[in-house]
Amino acid sequence: MSASLVRPAHRHRLRDVPSCESLTILHVSQPVDGGVAQVVADLARGQVGDGHEVVVACPCPEGGRLSRDAGAGGARIAPWGADRAPGPGLPHEVTELRRILAETRPDLVHLHSSKAGLAGRLAIRGRIATVFQPHAWSFEAVGGPSARMIERWERWATRWSDRLVCVSAAERARGQAAGLGGRWALVPNGVDLDRFDPARLLPRPKARASLGLSQHAPLAVCVGRLCRQKGQDLLLRAWGEVLAELPHARLALVGDGPDRGALEEQAAALPVPESVVFAGRVDDPRPWYAAGDLMVLPSRWEGMALSPLEAMACGRPVVLTDVAGARECLGDQQFPVPVGDTRTLATSLMRLLADQELCAELGRRSRVRTMERHDLRATRMLMAQTYDAVIQSRRIPAPAAPVATNDHRAGKSD
Repeated sequence: MSASLVRPAHRHRLRDVPSCESLTILHVSQPVDGGVAQVVADLARGQVGDGHEVVVACPCPEGGRLSRDAGAGGARIAPWGADRAPGPGLPHEVTELRRILAETRPDLVHLHSSKAGLAGRLAIRGRIATVFQPHAWSFEAVGGPSARMIERWERWATRWSDRLVCVSAAERARGQAAGLGGRWALVPNGVDLDRFDPARLLPRPKARASLGLSQHAPLAVCVGRLCRQKGQDLLLRAWGEVLAELPHARLALVGDGPDRGALEEQAAALPVPESVVFAGRVDDPRPWYAAGDLMVLPSRWEGMALSPLEAMACGRPVVLTDVAGARECLGDQQFPVPVGDTRTLATSLMRLLADQELCAELGRRSRVRTMERHDLRATRMLMAQTYDAVIQSRRIPAPAAPVATNDHRAGKSD
């Protein structure tokens, strides 16, 4: 695929976040949908507004939102043909990135998620300032020899990473436990508090009417890619228990992915198959947050999931599993559910769906939590500080080796 750049349609000028000097920044991302894509697009938009030249290298398949949203935000797009998983195409992906690097000549490269982290660091090998942000460690997705092999690669590749950026302290701790010894930066995910302001949402009755949903049924909403990581199969197991107590409850799975067919078969076997709505991929999840009583995401692993933060900003309570980032999102208002514990997951859902007043109160607290801890402007500021530290450290020359004098060589001293 050609690495020629697609020029932006226009630029935004936002000056609410201080930044370091003007840079040429290259973001590289394989995910083009979901939370990672949203994080990259938000960063790119903000950095363009701060006066930087921003390029986003990513696959540009039909329907991918990253190239569209980042381009609309003023970034240039460099099409990069990359598959999600490592495979025989890796050498070509590395070569394509080298071409993009030669054309863009970035001051700093920001690699997002595991595939970009692999191909990007092989392409750069420390020659350019490099930030790697895993967005959840890839070795958590596998087990046995594969996990150990990936951990070994990550330990090796830290030499080609000026900073390892984690979105939660738990994600950083997991990397440290795996033996990664790089230089760390903690930049929690943030959301646009204006875009996800409850006052700007449709009222719940109108939101439900627009989506063709029942006005009176308790509704849980799960927003995420339909894949093993996000745990919708665990949610459907728990949903059978929820239906035993609340047969009129409804569950909306918002998103698409490789597990959709299997999940549809699983839902068809429930006591009330029509209780599960498969909404598919949506460009804007806000109508679903507005329609729901709560948001649930029973992930098997994360760094810090973005969709729960969006729901919290919309004033909705969330039910999360105890993965990286969950406790930092929830604070002390609610405890996460043990990963894989479908009984406790079902109990948590039943308790909230049966108590509208509790849902409303937890939703108000959720909004306050995101305002205090997960404002997108604070995320951008922390990232700008990280970039500045990386650029400055690259400019500091290494200390010169001491020069031996004749007296030292003769073994003399003062």
